[in-house]
Amino acid sequence: MKPNDKELWLVTGSQHLYGPEALHQVGSDARVIANGLNQSDRLPIPLVFKPVVTTADEITALCREANNDDNCIGVIAWMHTFSPAKMWIRGLGELQKPLCHLHTQFNAGIPWDSIDMDYMNLHQSAHGDREFGFMTSRMRRARKVVAGHWKSGSVQEKLGIWARVVLGADALRGMQVARIGDNMREVAVTEGDKVEAQMRFGFSVNGYATSDITGRIADLSETRVAELVKTYEADYTLSPALQQDGGQRQALLEAARIELGLRDFLEEGGFSAFTDTFENLGAFRQLPGIAVQRLMADGYGFGAEGDWKTAALVAAMKVMSAGLEGGTTFMEDYTYHFGSDKSLVLGSHMLEICPSIASGKPLCEIHPLGIGGREDPVRLVFNSPAGPAINTCLIDMGNRFRLVVNEVEAVAPLADLPKLPVARVLWDPKPDLETAATAWILAGGAHHTVYSQALTTDFMEDFAEIFGIELLVIDPATRIRAFKEQIRANETYFHLFRHGM
Repeated sequence: MKPNDKELWLVTGSQHLYGPEALHQVGSDARVIANGLNQSDRLPIPLVFKPVVTTADEITALCREANNDDNCIGVIAWMHTFSPAKMWIRGLGELQKPLCHLHTQFNAGIPWDSIDMDYMNLHQSAHGDREFGFMTSRMRRARKVVAGHWKSGSVQEKLGIWARVVLGADALRGMQVARIGDNMREVAVTEGDKVEAQMRFGFSVNGYATSDITGRIADLSETRVAELVKTYEADYTLSPALQQDGGQRQALLEAARIELGLRDFLEEGGFSAFTDTFENLGAFRQLPGIAVQRLMADGYGFGAEGDWKTAALVAAMKVMSAGLEGGTTFMEDYTYHFGSDKSLVLGSHMLEICPSIASGKPLCEIHPLGIGGREDPVRLVFNSPAGPAINTCLIDMGNRFRLVVNEVEAVAPLADLPKLPVARVLWDPKPDLETAATAWILAGGAHHTVYSQALTTDFMEDFAEIFGIELLVIDPATRIRAFKEQIRANETYFHLFRHGM
């Protein structure tokens, strides 16, 4: 994935004290680093070399330029030499783009036989970056710090993770989320402060009637419907009832109409994410199942029962994970398997799990839903492959947004599930189900999540840092007593932070 309209900037700090020859070398070295990182294939977007900055006016002008350039979505700063940090105050105070501090050095090793004071003056990131680090800390400036030699795989991997998160953050800013229908009645966690969310993250959430979609369905041509059904037949294994002469073939045609109408609505409105709810289906003849699954596979965010926070998070994480191995989907902790040796979670939903996490070719089936009062819906049914993954949710705590992450290990189903007609994944939550569930509930974690095999906790840590929100991680090291203390400490921190202290 190399979006051609987005870029990062490499900004290198120095000062005039070292003379023009040294500054020329600083610029040359910084350009080599930018080119080297671009050639590493770790960064999903280009890193653009910017001229070395040596004065407060140059720094401020560059930060303003970054703010006003829609293509620039993040700044990576590096101090090749010592750059007196008071010069950075005004620029950093105005910079609105995510910041990464790369603490590196042009040469990896010390040239023991030839090192002299000229070399020392030029290669002094060891304390030049500490000066910059003090000022960013003194200003309480949120940033990612990556330390190590720029050619190392670990440094390039961390920069790549941050760059992908910046892409997701950029996608959120200005994102439009369509809430089709309203919230599931009396449900708390799917609600929240949409105004605060737009102020914090940049995405807007607005409500629409189901008629905005169903009204388009009546105008669809039979040719478009037939072409989409051919795609279903090619990409999935249709159950006999849905095949050409099957008794429920018309339901498949109706599912195709719903997908086309919904897709047209989203495309025409410029929406990147959406929600629906089975309690507000209007003229929909069936709850959108395969339509939602396929739209998620194409990168749209989705949240069931009006869950707009999860819909936006799915969309952002889809952007972050594009091109990586493994899928990302809307998910729900559905039911438990309390085993004698290990307890597991079966994740699923009524219909809407993205086939990006499917193991093998999905089945396309139709079954009664039991709720919603509509015709039997068409859906994709599949298992998910084993391997590491994360479950994460975004919740509104009233005075702040909280991001909760649980590291999990997906496992193969312990037996066939012949009577469970939904997509599903079985996982082992870390450190174990009892601890993970206790911590999740103490954190107020939602029952809806974003499940990703492509992303890790590192991505979500950078995400929380960029937006200045709380992060709670449940992983193999989690202990409930310490987790409770972390929650209590965070309450104090975010209370003070909210009031500007």
